[in-house]
Amino acid sequence: MKKLSLISLGILASLQVANAQTISSKKWADLFSYNNVLAMKEDNGKIVAAAENGIFYYTISTGEITKLSKANGLHEVKISAFDYNPQNKIGLIGYQNGSLDVISPDGVKYVVDIPIATGYNGSKKINHISITGDLAVISVGYGVSIFDLKKKEFKDSAFFLSGGVYEASNEATIFGNKVYSVTNTGLKTHDMNTTFPVFTTWVNEMAGSFKHIDSEGVLSFSSATTGYLYNGGAPVALSQTFTNVHDLVVTSTNITVTDLNRVYTFNTNGNFNNTVSFGEECNTATTVGSSVYGGTILSGIKNEASNSFKPDGPYFNYAYKISLYGENQILVSSGGRENRFNTATLNPKNPGFYYFNGVEWIYPSYFVGSTTRFNVLDVVSDPVNPNDIFFTNYTLAPGQGIYKMKYNAGSKDFTFTKSYNLGTNDLNTRRPVGFAFDDSNNLFATIPFSGEGAAQGPFTAIGAYDRATDDFLIKNTTSSFGGAQKPLFYEGLLWIPIPRINGFITYDAKNTVNTSDDTAYILSQANGFAATSGGTLSVAFDKSGDAWIGGDVGLRILPNAVSAIKTPASVTVEPIIIEQNGLGEELFRDGQILQIEVDAGDHKWVSVDGGGVYYLSADGQQTIKHFTKENSPLPTNSITDIKVDRKTGKVYFVSYDGIVTYQGDVSDVTSDFGNVLVYPNPVVYSNFKGKVTIKGLAEVTNIRIADAAGNVVHSAVARGGYYEWDLNNMRGTRVASGIYFVLMTNEDGSDKATAKIAVVN
Repeated sequence: MKKLSLISLGILASLQVANAQTISSKKWADLFSYNNVLAMKEDNGKIVAAAENGIFYYTISTGEITKLSKANGLHEVKISAFDYNPQNKIGLIGYQNGSLDVISPDGVKYVVDIPIATGYNGSKKINHISITGDLAVISVGYGVSIFDLKKKEFKDSAFFLSGGVYEASNEATIFGNKVYSVTNTGLKTHDMNTTFPVFTTWVNEMAGSFKHIDSEGVLSFSSATTGYLYNGGAPVALSQTFTNVHDLVVTSTNITVTDLNRVYTFNTNGNFNNTVSFGEECNTATTVGSSVYGGTILSGIKNEASNSFKPDGPYFNYAYKISLYGENQILVSSGGRENRFNTATLNPKNPGFYYFNGVEWIYPSYFVGSTTRFNVLDVVSDPVNPNDIFFTNYTLAPGQGIYKMKYNAGSKDFTFTKSYNLGTNDLNTRRPVGFAFDDSNNLFATIPFSGEGAAQGPFTAIGAYDRATDDFLIKNTTSSFGGAQKPLFYEGLLWIPIPRINGFITYDAKNTVNTSDDTAYILSQANGFAATSGGTLSVAFDKSGDAWIGGDVGLRILPNAVSAIKTPASVTVEPIIIEQNGLGEELFRDGQILQIEVDAGDHKWVSVDGGGVYYLSADGQQTIKHFTKENSPLPTNSITDIKVDRKTGKVYFVSYDGIVTYQGDVSDVTSDFGNVLVYPNPVVYSNFKGKVTIKGLAEVTNIRIADAAGNVVHSAVARGGYYEWDLNNMRGTRVASGIYFVLMTNEDGSDKATAKIAVVN
């Protein structure tokens, strides 16, 4: 098992990942939102809080905040339940897919699945977790299961099956030697004995629909509007009535009830103490001493002075595309797609876009409480006026169109400037998708379903932004297509994937916003796209000028794209053929290619819908890495966008479940050497059994590795700025312990570099 060091984690000084495969490393980081706090527990002046995609720790006295996510120890996202025992320092995280993470001072143990009742086909989501001592009761869609925290394994399960129908346990707790579960039909109890799994032996103590329950010295539970104190006799109603109870928490001194917009506290005799409002809706609340802390939906943890405490991150996790610009600035769009189509289906949170100013995440107040429907598929900063932000709203009228906003660094907010309806208010037409700037900083937008009168709907159009009139000029490209994706500007042309027709558009705007002399070049299935493909989704260019075009079925290459596209009738797009078990096989033959990105070393990052992300050699013949949600911190296997910061080599992976970053090995690759770095170094076999990475190389590097006696043990030609040595010599066996010298020259011998590697077997 591999140790993971987590800085300043307080409760967890170091973690061991106890599953079969370590999925996180120092190369990964998360850009998750920690606004939506689902559950909290206090431990000696710390609040341990569970958000949607991670846990964070807030030390009240110092204000220190640290976090734990899939990027540095956890194994999943989409947390649905959490509890923590301050006495044994063990926490239990439940996920929507039914898996568990057990957090303890010894590490993080991944429990793949909960026990499933025979014939149960419902949701596997963990509804609730309650820890008492070394046992936890897990509430799920079929009933309850007991989990042993010491052994990290399940004990008995009770399947709430009656009349052939399973009933969910909404929440449950262990009180004394008895399990108490609240369901939609009543408060159910059973001693933890041999008949525990037999549902017919359970007792329905009180009929009704109940949502929440907790215990610590006393037991309390609630319906949506009424709380109860229960000491074995008849339940006694709390003195307050509620609007919609979101949570109920019992501590040694208080019962805390989180209502729709207020938090009520009672002593353990059920007497009313106080009420607190945090100015917004809360999921949960707890007391620490005499103070109340709220776990909000939108602002992390709040104290009674309405100060917010949480790790910095975007407003929500839901993300679709990102734009990188300036000094580490990020704009994130939050729109959505269904299958291969852009969709006007709206995220019920109506999120708009998120902005990182290089230091902190900022959310435009314009979107908070807005009644306009937003489905933002792209958002960009104007290079001429970087504080001017344009975004597309791909939704049904009213509201569709392009919007402009201005960022104010002083107020750290955006003000609405203008909305461009693109010349139509029809329900389905002129819904803009994405933007690109040309070399003269002219802005162009792709606009599907453009047309007028009886011809409304079939055209794919280009919108050219005229700065003089502050408006968009619309040019229809063809009557054959209806959809469009975000364009890519390359070598004077706009390259536009078409998701609804098996084809592709290249648009020549002649370096102006005047659309009268523009030309569109069209590729169709006859040019070599897969016969089973329904459209193209993504495009990228490599250093050779080849276009890599991703379709909803397969990947195609257009060699020498700029010159070839001018004569589309003679163009053939080609698949990449790789050798598989001695036979030629088309790369990604059946895959839907969501995004392609090329790094500074000409390697290709390719996102395959449901298949994770592949990192390919420059020619696509070799898979260097393959990241999935199972073997890496990727939150999902469907990554909707990839961006590489070529200065740093950092790779951004975007998804509807959040954003993570990976520190790649390739940055600023030129014909000369950069800052050459070897890692790990020294290489101690007992700690590391992988390949040694050499980064900071020239675009083409001749490598010789020699032992202390000057004998060359390995030689290679590295392309793309980095190289991985497997520590084998020319005979294919591992080299002996010792110091090895790496001698390197660039392609023409004009630049040289050296390095040392210490090997300890």
